[in-house]
Amino acid sequence: MASADSNAIPSDLALVTAIRSADQSAMATLYDRYSSIVYAVALRVLQDTAAAEDVLQDIFMQLWRNPGAFDATRGNMAAWLAVIARHRAIDALRKRRPQDDIEDVIVSVEPDLASEADRSRAMEKVRGAMQTMAPPQRSALEMAYFEGLTHVEIAEKTGEPLGTIKTRIRTGLLSLRKALAA
Repeated sequence: MASADSNAIPSDLALVTAIRSADQSAMATLYDRYSSIVYAVALRVLQDTAAAEDVLQDIFMQLWRNPGAFDATRGNMAAWLAVIARHRAIDALRKRRPQDDIEDVIVSVEPDLASEADRSRAMEKVRGAMQTMAPPQRSALEMAYFEGLTHVEIAEKTGEPLGTIKTRIRTGLLSLRKALAA
């Protein structure tokens, strides 16, 4: 029986306990086990690979410095790390936005007023078309294009059949195309 135990995969709690003793191999095992989850969550929120990698590194550094923060009685390691990744990514997103407002604006010496007027007209058409859509259709489009949700995720979130969501999005896109062509 002892040989079977020695070949067993160590539990997350055993690995966290080993990390408390500065066991680098335990940390490496946890990293190998959960880094892809943490990275995927961060990338989904940030839409930036470098920023997602920073979040990944920060989270595992936090776990190395303070392994006692994980409480196995409150849930499993994967869920705990995913929640932390989401919160860290949202925090990084919030920190990044104010900098983008002023510092990253490129001022053109010769403004292209014709293109700006065309864009403005197009945006008015899009807004008008969106306002005429049925609320469920508009909501499905907004979730798909502004929240980045997949058709399956929208169906799960709304409780609607997948085919209904696909039809709403397709019909909405066709309405937008007609509005822009007019």
